[in-house]
Amino acid sequence: MILMFAVLLLGAGAAGLWLVHRFWPVKGLAYVEASKLRETPEIPAEAKMVDVRDAYFYEKCHVSGAINISIGRLPFLWNKELSPDEPVVILSDSLHQGRKAARLLKSRGFQEIYAVRGKFCA
Repeated sequence: MILMFAVLLLGAGAAGLWLVHRFWPVKGLAYVEASKLRETPEIPAEAKMVDVRDAYFYEKCHVSGAINISIGRLPFLWNKELSPDEPVVILSDSLHQGRKAARLLKSRGFQEIYAVRGKFCA
């Protein structure tokens, strides 16, 4: 009985930790409204746009000039197209996906990261 209670307590703790990690803000991540993506002065002109959606959705609709590296491939391919010295704008379908990509890039040394909030494809 005590063992079963300990297992339940550990499982609840892991689930709670997962929830905290999922919704915890990423330090240094700035959000940009999709409607103001091209006209906002906060984003440097040399910033690279990375669309982390799957290729199917990227082909259906994408922002001109964006690089497509899906969220699953980002840990392995980021260094082929991106440099930690450059500012990066993350395009995604959800805030969770954007935060996940931002955490990954932050752990790779990126300092200037922006994520688009809202729908950028109509």
